[in-house]
Amino acid sequence: QVQLVESGGGLVQPGGSLRLSCAASGGVFSTMGWFRQAPGKQRELVARITRSGTTTYADSVLGRFTISRDNAKMTMQMNSLKSEDTAVYYCHAVSLLMVRDYWGQGTQVTVSS
Repeated sequence: QVQLVESGGGLVQPGGSLRLSCAASGGVFSTMGWFRQAPGKQRELVARITRSGTTTYADSVLGRFTISRDNAKMTMQMNSLKSEDTAVYYCHAVSLLMVRDYWGQGTQVTVSS
């Protein structure tokens, strides 16, 4: 069975940095990525990375966040954090044949002074 285990969330001041990690097990995955959901808002794609290393970023984080991947281990370095980045961040993975997808439990990121 597939499991996605996240780590790295926490409280940080504006301008600070955090690094989120997601370790996926139990399968081989095509695309992996991070979504986030703030209170009262829809869940949105933050960044994604394919098995070949192609990356995509939301405009709001472009230049500040960097996603990387080593097979089924994915990280996202988040720099110059803003209060608008406060959200629950979810790891997401799609199976190799793109027939199923999986979600992590979510990790809270709070950017506040």
